[in-house]
Amino acid sequence: MDDSNASALVDAALRHDEEAARSLVRQLYPLVAKVVRAHRLRRTAEEDLCQMIFIKVFQKLSQFSGKVPLEHWVSRIAVNTCLNQIEFEKVRPELRYADLSNEEQAVVENLATSPDELAPDQRLASRQLVEHLLAALKPVERLAIDLLYLQGRSVEEIRKITGWSAALIKVRAFRARQKMKAQLAKISPREKL
Repeated sequence: MDDSNASALVDAALRHDEEAARSLVRQLYPLVAKVVRAHRLRRTAEEDLCQMIFIKVFQKLSQFSGKVPLEHWVSRIAVNTCLNQIEFEKVRPELRYADLSNEEQAVVENLATSPDELAPDQRLASRQLVEHLLAALKPVERLAIDLLYLQGRSVEEIRKITGWSAALIKVRAFRARQKMKAQLAKISPREKL
């Protein structure tokens, strides 16, 4: 897209010319899609993120000065939007049923339907599922669960290791269990666990 064509389309789009706006989207979509694919977002669909980027582009179109090529300006908005989305996903980790392996899905279904002991082949998958659930916790909550349940330490041992009070250990473990239970309920194919 040459600079004069880009400037004409931007001016027309600013005057609410829908055809100019469509033309801008058609010409810029490959660039935006390439930026989105390069950042490999997990939870947000490519089309949704492209749409978010174009919304921002059109909201800020009046700020386009023309000092840089339109593609550079749009790619900067696209990169910043992708980075913001990645940060959002890091801060708010989410585990979905579709993110689980077939073995982990089988463990979730077994937990939802059967009180029986896990089969030996499902133990590894259950450990991986626990690791996914632990990843959604804050580091102090993860530590409390790891020490108390995975390592089997007593509250007194944990108190000596961490310097936390016994009440704080129990509260952190309780809250972490509640978060893990809520996360498991979100990904479970059944209504109840």
